[in-house]
Amino acid sequence: MPTTDPLANLRDIHLPEPISWWPPAPGWWLLALLLLLIIVGLLGLWRYRRRQTPRRAALAELARLRVDFQRDGDSTATAAGISALLRRLALSYFPRNQVAGLVGEAWLQFLDRSGGGQPFSAGPGRTLIRAPYRPAEIFEIEALLNVAETWIKSVGKQGAPSS
Repeated sequence: MPTTDPLANLRDIHLPEPISWWPPAPGWWLLALLLLLIIVGLLGLWRYRRRQTPRRAALAELARLRVDFQRDGDSTATAAGISALLRRLALSYFPRNQVAGLVGEAWLQFLDRSGGGQPFSAGPGRTLIRAPYRPAEIFEIEALLNVAETWIKSVGKQGAPSS
């Protein structure tokens, strides 16, 4: 009788295939979705804050002009400061070629179109073009400050409307 090795017919151990990295487990999908939502939210917040920054800075500058006027009573300097502030803000929201060359009535009409109504060309905003030439005159600075504040708030909310 031949002596055969009963173990000779056995096969070697088969290891399972290595675990693939694709497709990821459901937890990784949820983590990726959460990261994507966080990135989109942060980008939206960044864009919102970036859009609102000139408006907030202009309102702070206008408040400073108001305090300076109440302290000094210099209506000419306050009107000049308001005019410069509105022009800087307009340049930050509108294309340069639409704003930079405007003076006099064209400037007031632009402010009316972009802010709504006619508070500049037919209201207290006319002071912006009269103030440099009438330094001794007492202007309605509070009314001009209010009109400028309304314009800043309306332009800041609507972004850069086309005019």
